[in-house]
Amino acid sequence: MSVFNASRLLGKTVLITGASSGIGAATAILFAKAGTNILLLARREEALKSVQQACVAAHKASGLKEGGEFAPIQLDVSDKAAVAGLWSKVPSTLRNVDILVNNAGYVVGRDHVGEIDESVIEGMFATNVFGLIAMTQLLVRDFKARQAGHIIQIGSVAGREPYVGGSIYTATKHAVNAFTASMMRELVDTPIRVTEIQPGMVETEFSIVRFRGDVNAAKSVYQGLQPLTGEDIAEEIVWAASRPPHVNIAETLIFPVNQAAATVMYRAPS
Repeated sequence: MSVFNASRLLGKTVLITGASSGIGAATAILFAKAGTNILLLARREEALKSVQQACVAAHKASGLKEGGEFAPIQLDVSDKAAVAGLWSKVPSTLRNVDILVNNAGYVVGRDHVGEIDESVIEGMFATNVFGLIAMTQLLVRDFKARQAGHIIQIGSVAGREPYVGGSIYTATKHAVNAFTASMMRELVDTPIRVTEIQPGMVETEFSIVRFRGDVNAAKSVYQGLQPLTGEDIAEEIVWAASRPPHVNIAETLIFPVNQAAATVMYRAPS
């Protein structure tokens, strides 16, 4: 046995969606430290370039010879045509992806059923469900042909528990959980690994988007406790990816220490 041996990742190629900030950016930087090549996908081109620079710096600091090629690709996973045309944007040296991290996600508002704008419903399903499925289908065909690969889906505690004000978001994450579990069963006769990482409370830019740019409202959610960070979840993703080929981390739920369920948590008195 060994302590978190990441050497199995040396020279691997990783594709990360939603790589421009939060969990996606932190995951890219940690994979860069582990000696991988990375396709960085997201909608915001300038933010992606900043993450690319951080990956270059992290890889250089690692002193590793393997990996070190990082390609930013502007892509919205909710755009079916863009996903279908992805390979035309990928450098030939990074065409054989080993690990897919489906991290792109979208959530807006805490509105109750009957008050939810149709565009919000469509936006969440387009990214969290349809986009994730499209990316998975694109990569799983490659993985089957090569009889190798690892699909890592970023789910949520919301995929286990519904809660007030989260009807659409929890519906999308329940869909991710069901889709991923079915796929793992379909691939049981292959070497392809399937993992779902389910974070609890994580404080990232994602939270600000949920509250439509209201930073104070986003911060109030975490008042009185220490939430997880993007780096915390990145460690779990890279750890799952670095297990021996015969080991599959099928599903893991990650909470900060003062959270016990989607809506059960302890907040220190102010």
